[in-house]
Amino acid sequence: MDRITVKAAIEKEQLYFGTHPIYSTMPQGLLGIGNLTTKLTKILFTHIKHNLPEIMKEIRMKAKETEDDLRDLGPPMPSSAPEKMQLLWNMITELIQTYKNTI
Repeated sequence: MDRITVKAAIEKEQLYFGTHPIYSTMPQGLLGIGNLTTKLTKILFTHIKHNLPEIMKEIRMKAKETEDDLRDLGPPMPSSAPEKMQLLWNMITELIQTYKNTI
C-alpha cells in the first residue's frame, strides 16, 4: 500500500517487533512474516500429505468410470469425410439387411 520494497517492509516489520513493548519480549521464532510463512508451509504440506492418497483414489475411480462410459459408447465417430461416408453406407446397408430379414 505504501509502495515500498519487500526488503524495506521486512526491515520495518523487524523494527516494529524489536521495539514494541510486548512483542520485543517474545521469542523471535514466533514473530514475523518469515516465521508465518514457514508455519503455514508446514501446515499446508501436512494437509496435502494427509489428503493426497484419498484424492488420488478418487481420481483413479473417476478415470475408470470415464473409461467404462467411453467403452459403453462404442467406437468414436469418424473425423474425415470419406470415413463418415463409409459409416453412413454401412448403417444404410445394415438397415436394409435388417428390413429384409424382418420381411
